[in-house]
Amino acid sequence: MNQDSPYIVQVNGRPATAADLAPLAFAGHAHFTAVQVREGRVRGLDLHLERLRSASAELFGRALPDDLVRSRLRTALRDGPADLSLTATVYSPAGEFTAADADPALLVRTGPASSGPAGPLALAAVRHDRFQPHIKHVGEPAKTRLLRGAVADGFDDAAFLDAEGRFSEATIWNLAFWDGASVLWPRAGLLTGTTLGIVQRQLDRLGVGQRTVAVTPGDLPGLAGAVVMNSWTPGVAVHRIGAVELPAAPSFLELLHRAYGAEPLTAP
Repeated sequence: MNQDSPYIVQVNGRPATAADLAPLAFAGHAHFTAVQVREGRVRGLDLHLERLRSASAELFGRALPDDLVRSRLRTALRDGPADLSLTATVYSPAGEFTAADADPALLVRTGPASSGPAGPLALAAVRHDRFQPHIKHVGEPAKTRLLRGAVADGFDDAAFLDAEGRFSEATIWNLAFWDGASVLWPRAGLLTGTTLGIVQRQLDRLGVGQRTVAVTPGDLPGLAGAVVMNSWTPGVAVHRIGAVELPAAPSFLELLHRAYGAEPLTAP
Protein backbone atom coordinates (compact mmCIF):
# COMPACT_ATOMS: atom_id res chain seq x y z
CA MET A 1 0.00 0.00 0.00
CA ASN A 2 1.34 3.43 -0.89
CA GLN A 3 0.51 6.81 0.62
CA ASP A 4 -1.90 7.68 -2.18
CA SER A 5 -3.99 4.51 -2.27
CA PRO A 6 -5.49 2.07 0.27
CA TYR A 7 -4.89 -0.78 -2.18
CA ILE A 8 -1.81 -2.98 -2.54
CA VAL A 9 0.24 -5.16 -4.88
CA GLN A 10 2.30 -7.81 -3.10
CA VAL A 11 4.52 -10.68 -4.22
CA ASN A 12 4.99 -13.49 -1.72
CA GLY A 13 3.63 -11.34 1.07
CA ARG A 14 5.81 -8.24 0.55
CA PRO A 15 5.26 -5.06 -1.49
CA ALA A 16 5.95 -5.72 -5.15
CA THR A 17 8.89 -3.95 -6.74
CA ALA A 18 9.38 -2.95 -10.36
CA ALA A 19 11.80 -5.87 -10.69
CA ASP A 20 9.04 -8.23 -9.49
CA LEU A 21 6.46 -6.89 -11.90
CA ALA A 22 8.48 -6.30 -15.07
CA PRO A 23 8.71 -10.00 -16.07
CA LEU A 24 4.96 -10.37 -15.54
CA ALA A 25 4.18 -7.75 -18.18
CA PHE A 26 4.60 -10.41 -20.86
CA ALA A 27 3.69 -13.50 -18.83
CA GLY A 28 0.80 -15.68 -19.91
CA HIS A 29 1.63 -18.90 -18.05
CA ALA A 30 -0.21 -18.24 -14.81
CA HIS A 31 -3.59 -18.71 -13.18
CA PHE A 32 -5.63 -16.74 -10.68
CA THR A 33 -8.72 -16.41 -8.57
CA ALA A 34 -10.79 -13.26 -8.14
CA VAL A 35 -12.52 -12.47 -4.85
CA GLN A 36 -14.95 -9.87 -3.55
CA VAL A 37 -14.01 -9.11 0.05
CA ARG A 38 -16.74 -7.84 2.33
CA GLU A 39 -16.13 -6.82 5.95
CA GLY A 40 -12.63 -8.28 5.58
CA ARG A 41 -14.04 -11.72 4.75
CA VAL A 42 -14.93 -13.76 1.66
CA ARG A 43 -17.54 -16.25 0.56
CA GLY A 44 -16.43 -19.66 -0.68
CA LEU A 45 -12.88 -19.44 0.65
CA ASP A 46 -12.55 -23.22 0.35
CA LEU A 47 -13.44 -23.02 -3.35
CA HIS A 48 -10.84 -20.32 -4.02
CA LEU A 49 -8.14 -22.32 -2.24
CA GLU A 50 -9.06 -25.50 -4.10
CA ARG A 51 -8.98 -23.62 -7.41
CA LEU A 52 -5.46 -22.32 -6.77
CA ARG A 53 -4.27 -25.69 -5.51
CA SER A 54 -5.59 -27.80 -8.39
CA ALA A 55 -4.56 -25.38 -11.12
CA SER A 56 -1.04 -25.09 -9.71
CA ALA A 57 -0.72 -28.86 -9.56
CA GLU A 58 -1.72 -29.09 -13.23
CA LEU A 59 0.34 -26.17 -14.55
CA PHE A 60 3.41 -26.34 -12.30
CA GLY A 61 3.37 -29.83 -10.81
CA ARG A 62 3.23 -28.40 -7.29
CA ALA A 63 1.05 -26.05 -5.26
CA LEU A 64 1.48 -23.54 -2.47
CA PRO A 65 0.12 -24.81 0.88
CA ASP A 66 -3.31 -23.48 1.78
CA ASP A 67 -2.02 -22.09 5.07
CA LEU A 68 0.62 -20.05 3.22
CA VAL A 69 -1.93 -18.69 0.75
CA ARG A 70 -4.26 -17.73 3.59
CA SER A 71 -1.42 -16.00 5.43
CA ARG A 72 -0.59 -13.92 2.36
CA LEU A 73 -4.23 -13.02 1.86
CA ARG A 74 -4.40 -11.82 5.46
CA THR A 75 -1.30 -9.71 4.91
CA ALA A 76 -2.87 -8.14 1.83
CA LEU A 77 -6.10 -7.35 3.66
CA ARG A 78 -4.58 -6.18 6.93
CA ASP A 79 -4.47 -2.43 6.29
CA GLY A 80 -6.95 -2.10 3.43
CA PRO A 81 -10.64 -1.17 3.31
CA ALA A 82 -13.16 -3.64 4.72
CA ASP A 83 -14.75 -4.02 1.27
CA LEU A 84 -12.57 -4.50 -1.80
CA SER A 85 -11.76 -6.64 -4.83
CA LEU A 86 -8.80 -9.02 -4.58
CA THR A 87 -6.98 -11.04 -7.22
CA ALA A 88 -4.52 -13.78 -6.29
CA THR A 89 -2.32 -14.89 -9.22
CA VAL A 90 0.03 -17.87 -9.09
CA TYR A 91 2.92 -17.92 -11.56
CA SER A 92 6.34 -19.47 -12.07
CA PRO A 93 9.32 -17.13 -11.56
CA ALA A 94 11.10 -19.21 -14.20
CA GLY A 95 8.80 -17.62 -16.77
CA GLU A 96 7.17 -19.14 -19.82
CA PHE A 97 8.56 -20.59 -23.06
CA THR A 98 11.06 -22.52 -20.97
CA ALA A 99 11.35 -25.95 -19.40
CA ALA A 100 13.03 -24.44 -16.35
CA ASP A 101 11.47 -25.24 -12.99
CA ALA A 102 10.77 -23.03 -9.99
CA ASP A 103 8.53 -22.91 -6.96
CA PRO A 104 5.32 -21.01 -7.71
CA ALA A 105 5.05 -17.40 -6.54
CA LEU A 106 1.91 -15.57 -5.46
CA LEU A 107 0.96 -12.08 -6.63
CA VAL A 108 -1.88 -10.47 -4.68
CA ARG A 109 -3.43 -7.17 -5.66
CA THR A 110 -6.45 -5.31 -4.34
CA GLY A 111 -8.72 -2.64 -5.75
CA PRO A 112 -12.14 -1.06 -5.29
CA ALA A 113 -15.06 -3.35 -4.48
CA SER A 114 -17.39 -4.17 -7.37
CA SER A 115 -20.89 -5.58 -7.76
CA GLY A 116 -20.82 -5.83 -11.55
CA PRO A 117 -23.14 -4.21 -14.11
CA ALA A 118 -26.82 -3.68 -13.35
CA GLY A 119 -28.02 -5.34 -16.57
CA PRO A 120 -29.99 -6.64 -18.28
CA LEU A 121 -27.42 -7.64 -20.88
CA ALA A 122 -27.57 -8.63 -24.52
CA LEU A 123 -25.05 -11.32 -25.51
CA ALA A 124 -23.75 -12.20 -28.94
CA ALA A 125 -23.49 -15.96 -29.54
CA VAL A 126 -20.02 -16.71 -30.92
CA ARG A 127 -18.13 -19.89 -31.72
CA HIS A 128 -15.18 -20.25 -29.31
CA ASP A 129 -13.49 -22.94 -27.21
CA ARG A 130 -11.11 -21.80 -24.48
CA PHE A 131 -7.84 -23.70 -24.03
CA GLN A 132 -7.92 -25.62 -20.73
CA PRO A 133 -11.35 -24.16 -19.93
CA HIS A 134 -11.39 -25.66 -16.41
CA ILE A 135 -8.45 -23.42 -15.41
CA LYS A 136 -8.83 -19.70 -14.73
CA HIS A 137 -5.64 -18.80 -16.55
CA VAL A 138 -4.28 -15.54 -17.89
CA GLY A 139 -3.16 -14.73 -21.42
CA GLU A 140 -6.51 -15.06 -23.22
CA PRO A 141 -6.62 -12.31 -25.87
CA ALA A 142 -9.51 -14.02 -27.67
CA LYS A 143 -11.89 -13.10 -24.86
CA THR A 144 -11.15 -9.38 -25.17
CA ARG A 145 -11.34 -9.54 -28.96
CA LEU A 146 -14.69 -11.32 -28.87
CA LEU A 147 -16.04 -8.90 -26.26
CA ARG A 148 -15.06 -5.91 -28.39
CA GLY A 149 -16.50 -7.51 -31.49
CA ALA A 150 -19.79 -8.13 -29.68
CA VAL A 151 -19.96 -4.52 -28.49
CA ALA A 152 -19.23 -3.28 -31.99
CA ASP A 153 -22.21 -5.33 -33.18
CA GLY A 154 -24.52 -3.75 -30.61
CA PHE A 155 -24.29 -6.31 -27.80
CA ASP A 156 -22.98 -5.93 -24.26
CA ASP A 157 -20.82 -9.07 -24.25
CA ALA A 158 -20.38 -12.48 -25.86
CA ALA A 159 -21.50 -16.00 -24.97
CA PHE A 160 -19.54 -18.96 -26.33
CA LEU A 161 -20.76 -21.91 -28.38
CA ASP A 162 -18.58 -25.03 -28.49
CA ALA A 163 -17.87 -27.27 -31.48
CA GLU A 164 -21.13 -29.14 -30.86
CA GLY A 165 -23.16 -25.94 -30.86
CA ARG A 166 -23.72 -25.91 -27.09
CA PHE A 167 -23.46 -22.84 -24.88
CA SER A 168 -20.54 -23.13 -22.46
CA GLU A 169 -19.78 -19.80 -20.79
CA ALA A 170 -19.31 -16.12 -21.58
CA THR A 171 -16.12 -14.02 -21.73
CA ILE A 172 -15.63 -13.56 -17.97
CA TRP A 173 -18.90 -15.13 -16.84
CA ASN A 174 -20.62 -18.40 -16.17
CA LEU A 175 -24.04 -18.85 -17.76
CA ALA A 176 -27.15 -20.12 -15.98
CA PHE A 177 -30.60 -20.72 -17.43
CA TRP A 178 -34.07 -21.14 -15.93
CA ASP A 179 -36.86 -23.42 -17.14
CA GLY A 180 -39.40 -22.06 -14.67
CA ALA A 181 -38.75 -24.68 -12.00
CA SER A 182 -35.07 -25.68 -12.13
CA VAL A 183 -31.72 -24.01 -12.71
CA LEU A 184 -30.04 -25.28 -15.88
CA TRP A 185 -26.24 -25.34 -16.00
CA PRO A 186 -24.58 -25.77 -19.43
CA ARG A 187 -23.07 -29.14 -20.27
CA ALA A 188 -19.84 -28.19 -22.08
CA GLY A 189 -16.20 -27.48 -21.37
CA LEU A 190 -16.13 -24.49 -19.03
CA LEU A 191 -14.64 -22.95 -15.91
CA THR A 192 -16.58 -23.87 -12.79
CA GLY A 193 -16.62 -20.47 -11.16
CA THR A 194 -16.41 -20.08 -7.40
CA THR A 195 -19.68 -18.13 -7.42
CA LEU A 196 -21.25 -20.95 -9.43
CA GLY A 197 -20.00 -23.44 -6.82
CA ILE A 198 -21.39 -21.34 -3.98
CA VAL A 199 -24.78 -20.98 -5.66
CA GLN A 200 -24.98 -24.70 -6.48
CA ARG A 201 -24.41 -25.86 -2.93
CA GLN A 202 -26.74 -23.27 -1.45
CA LEU A 203 -29.48 -24.12 -3.95
CA ASP A 204 -29.11 -27.75 -2.82
CA ARG A 205 -29.67 -26.62 0.76
CA LEU A 206 -32.72 -24.64 -0.32
CA GLY A 207 -34.12 -27.68 -2.13
CA VAL A 208 -34.12 -25.98 -5.55
CA GLY A 209 -33.87 -28.24 -8.58
CA GLN A 210 -30.73 -28.11 -10.71
CA ARG A 211 -29.83 -29.90 -13.92
CA THR A 212 -26.74 -29.93 -16.13
CA VAL A 213 -27.93 -30.06 -19.73
CA ALA A 214 -26.83 -29.19 -23.24
CA VAL A 215 -28.29 -25.78 -24.12
CA THR A 216 -28.21 -24.72 -27.76
CA PRO A 217 -29.49 -21.60 -29.55
CA GLY A 218 -32.53 -23.61 -30.61
CA ASP A 219 -33.44 -24.17 -26.96
CA LEU A 220 -33.50 -20.47 -26.05
CA PRO A 221 -37.11 -19.69 -27.07
CA GLY A 222 -38.36 -22.33 -24.62
CA LEU A 223 -36.44 -20.99 -21.61
CA ALA A 224 -37.88 -18.83 -18.83
CA GLY A 225 -34.76 -16.76 -18.17
CA ALA A 226 -30.97 -16.52 -18.26
CA VAL A 227 -28.22 -14.83 -16.27
CA VAL A 228 -24.48 -14.44 -16.15
CA MET A 229 -22.49 -14.69 -12.91
CA ASN A 230 -18.91 -14.27 -11.76
CA SER A 231 -16.93 -13.12 -8.72
CA TRP A 232 -18.69 -9.75 -8.86
CA THR A 233 -22.24 -11.07 -8.60
CA PRO A 234 -24.37 -14.23 -8.47
CA GLY A 235 -26.59 -12.96 -11.24
CA VAL A 236 -27.05 -10.29 -13.90
CA ALA A 237 -30.12 -10.73 -16.06
CA VAL A 238 -29.67 -11.53 -19.77
CA HIS A 239 -32.55 -10.27 -21.91
CA ARG A 240 -31.23 -11.38 -25.30
CA ILE A 241 -28.80 -13.89 -26.75
CA GLY A 242 -28.22 -13.40 -30.45
CA ALA A 243 -31.61 -12.54 -31.92
CA VAL A 244 -33.62 -14.37 -29.23
CA GLU A 245 -35.35 -12.30 -26.54
CA LEU A 246 -35.49 -13.88 -23.07
CA PRO A 247 -37.97 -13.23 -20.23
CA ALA A 248 -36.83 -11.01 -17.36
CA ALA A 249 -37.41 -13.74 -14.71
CA PRO A 250 -37.00 -11.54 -11.59
CA SER A 251 -37.82 -14.48 -9.30
CA PHE A 252 -34.92 -16.45 -10.82
CA LEU A 253 -32.55 -13.55 -10.24
CA GLU A 254 -33.77 -13.13 -6.66
CA LEU A 255 -33.32 -16.85 -6.02
CA LEU A 256 -29.67 -16.79 -7.15
CA HIS A 257 -28.90 -13.73 -5.01
CA ARG A 258 -30.63 -15.31 -2.01
CA ALA A 259 -28.63 -18.51 -2.44
CA TYR A 260 -25.37 -16.59 -2.70
CA GLY A 261 -26.22 -14.48 0.35
CA ALA A 262 -26.77 -17.63 2.40
CA GLU A 263 -23.08 -18.54 2.01
CA PRO A 264 -21.26 -17.41 5.18
CA LEU A 265 -18.42 -14.91 5.03
CA THR A 266 -15.11 -16.41 6.19
CA ALA A 267 -11.86 -14.76 7.24
CA PRO A 268 -8.73 -16.04 5.43
